[in-house]
Order: sequence, then structure tokens, then C-alpha cells
Amino acid sequence: MDIDRARTFLQIVHTGSFLKAAERLNVTQTTVSARIRTLEEELGRRLFVRNRNGAVLTAAGRDFERFAQSLMQVWERARQQLKVPQGRTAVVAMGGEFSLWNPLLVDWLVWMRDRQPGIAVRANVGMQDQLIEQLRTGVLDVAVLYSPPLLSGFRVELIVEEELLLVRTPPRADDDRPGYIHVDWGPHFAAMSGIGPAEFGDAGPAVGFGPLGLSYMLRVGGAGYFRKSAVKPHLGSGELQCVPDAPRFSYPAYALFADATEMRAELRAALDGLRSVSV
Repeated sequence: MDIDRARTFLQIVHTGSFLKAAERLNVTQTTVSARIRTLEEELGRRLFVRNRNGAVLTAAGRDFERFAQSLMQVWERARQQLKVPQGRTAVVAMGGEFSLWNPLLVDWLVWMRDRQPGIAVRANVGMQDQLIEQLRTGVLDVAVLYSPPLLSGFRVELIVEEELLLVRTPPRADDDRPGYIHVDWGPHFAAMSGIGPAEFGDAGPAVGFGPLGLSYMLRVGGAGYFRKSAVKPHLGSGELQCVPDAPRFSYPAYALFADATEMRAELRAALDGLRSVSV
């Protein structure tokens, strides 16, 4: 079977549209249609029903999806293994959400260098949807995410039970009521905490990326919820202070990876490293 047909099939599944799949693959919609038509002829089953809203899987299409995912994973893994650098025995590809690169993924990279020098490492950061797509197609072996979806054929494992702390810059003589910087930590956090404590002054900016909000607050002053591991150095230096009696919120991170019958040795080592550095 042509690997491009499996890739095209999965892109239509993920985007829900022949047109959007064509845009993602940088080919024409005619090419996408031709690939799916050939694939359906080979399988002898119709895979999609097209309508004004896009494309919907048939029952046969849903059955074929897991085989297409497996095919892409095997293909990408084989392609990566052929690129194992000289002097290394295997490759592990790890991806994490933007907010997780420091310190978790940095610590993991150092751990792998020191403890598993024979394993070549590929590390990437991105948005959750991008990382899941790379995981589905085998480009990544593991994705570290805050709120991973439950996917058929994949396993979720808790890596670190992160905390969100309410911190502020030290009071200034001219203003001891800093503005509250609202960071979008997801719907669960929003449901628990709302916009922010009433004792803070004018609302600051709303940002969708924790490190951006933290850098802004350190420069101009303010208050907000941030990851404990990210603010710990600034608490130690006195640049930030914990707000007394403020509630704390759990913000766990998970590893998402293929649920294989027998885990590869290098993947097991990579997960061991994640657990070690997150303690």
C-alpha cells in the first residue's frame, strides 16, 4: 500500500475535510480525492461520506483508521531508525507542550545525555494538537501533555503533579495593589479560580502562554498563577513572593505513547528519565 494514501487518509480524518487535508499536505484537492479513490478500490470498501460540512468516516473507515495509524507509526519509526547517528544504538523522539520545556524537558535531555549516551534523542515542543498528530503518525514516540485526550491504541501515564501558585512581585511604595495577569491554564483551572482574587487592582493582560505572562510580570510587576517549578528560582531570589493563604491548584503533566505489547528498551529508558527528573 502507498504510504502517501495512508497519510492522506489520516489527514482527512483529523481535519474532517478533503480541502483542509490538501492544504496540510501541500497538494491539490484532486490529488487527495484520487488517493482516497484508489485506496477505496484497493480495500473494496467506501471509507468516507462527503457532504457540505466535509467528510465523515463510514463504518469501514473507522475500522481502517487504526490500521492506517499503525502503518504510519511503523513507517516513521523505520525511517528514523535508519537515521540513527553513528555511535548510537537507537533513537527516541520526545515532544512536549511549550510550557513544559523548562525545566522538565531540559532536565530530561541532560538526564538522557548522562545516563543513556547510546540513545540519540530528538526533542520538540509544540501545541497539543500538533504533538498528538506527530504521535499518531509515528514522528514522536512520546508526547508530554497537560490534558491528554484518551486515544485508542495509546497509553497515558502521570509524570509530574505540578502545582499552580499565586505569586506577586514585591510591593512598591507607589502601588501595593498589582494588576492581576490572567494566564489561560485551561478550562479546568478557569472553572476553579475564575478571573482572579478581588484584592488585586486593575486586570492586567490575559495571555495564553505561561512563560510569556511570567516574563511580563517580572518586568512591569503584577500578580498571577504560575507553575511552581517556573517561579521557584524567582521566589528564592526575592523577585517574587507567594500570596499568603491563596489557594493552590493541581496541574499534572502526563506522558502519552503507543500502547505496544512489548515496550522498546529505549522508550522505557526515556520514560524512566522523565520520572526521575520530575521527582
